[in-house]
Amino acid sequence: MNSVAARPRIKDVAEYAGVSPKTVSNVINNFEHVSERTRAAVQEAIDALGYRVNIAGRQLRQGRTGMITLAVPELDVAYFAELAKHVMDEAAARGRTVLLHSTEAVRERELAALHGFDAQFSDGVILSPLALNPRDLATRDRRLPVVLLGERPAGGSTDHVGIDNVRAAREATEHLLSRGRRRIAVVGGAVRGRQGTDRLRTDGYREALGAAGVPFDADLVIPVGAYHWRDGARAATWLVERGLCPDALLCLNDHLALGALRALHEHGRSVPGDLDVVGFDDIEASRFSVPSLTTVAPDKREIARAAVSLLLERIDAPDGAALRDHVAGHRIIVRESTGG
Repeated sequence: MNSVAARPRIKDVAEYAGVSPKTVSNVINNFEHVSERTRAAVQEAIDALGYRVNIAGRQLRQGRTGMITLAVPELDVAYFAELAKHVMDEAAARGRTVLLHSTEAVRERELAALHGFDAQFSDGVILSPLALNPRDLATRDRRLPVVLLGERPAGGSTDHVGIDNVRAAREATEHLLSRGRRRIAVVGGAVRGRQGTDRLRTDGYREALGAAGVPFDADLVIPVGAYHWRDGARAATWLVERGLCPDALLCLNDHLALGALRALHEHGRSVPGDLDVVGFDDIEASRFSVPSLTTVAPDKREIARAAVSLLLERIDAPDGAALRDHVAGHRIIVRESTGG
């Protein structure tokens, strides 16, 4: 046998196993019409030589780059950073590399992602949009496979992965109601506008109040400019200084909730003594705050796995399947901020 190069090639495996390079390729690609004896011989050669499939070369021969794009609103929001890690892990397990972009929730940047600003490098896009509208989706370049995360604008024409936000908010509100809380403020909520995440979660809150016979008070729905720590602190301060006296806060992400916890502490309000606080997203910081934060925990790993799987299926068969809408799981994690 000829000496094997530092990086074994298919022809080296073929020579070692005593078969043709085509047979080795058939085994690597798991073709059915290969005898078990031949398959075992080729596998023995692969193991002995330490051969590894050149995924990049294979993808380029198929007209693909082996890269996918993940575009999220903000990487300094922990939920998106944690989600990005899961997406990268899932993609790596499938031999793909992830190009990561922050759109800052700017429509032009979301449109650029939707139309493939990395089309020459990327085979498809996983996009978490905040600023797109239904027309943007309807007029997108259909040649680029896209999976949306979060809320899909009405009439969307792409595969989609998210949680049931109405149900999740309803369950969080029911948890607060079960503790005797009746004046529950929604930090980051919305009662009007498009059916975005804020509106859907507010709808779930209202459903829970209605089922419990608790009157809805629009003054307790507190919109925010952004979903950062400081916005939660400002909202909690506003509630305290105006004497609205809620006995609980349902904050629509954990950053808002953690900012609110700090502001309540500075104003001498005890959590959970004077009021309860619940967040959304179960970011790592929520476990280490004082008090630790009760939160709605979306299954981020499931969201990432579903998004990557749907995208790769669409890349392999662009016209193959009907649009898919995957609803990932969630659960309420009860911690100290609601007496846990």
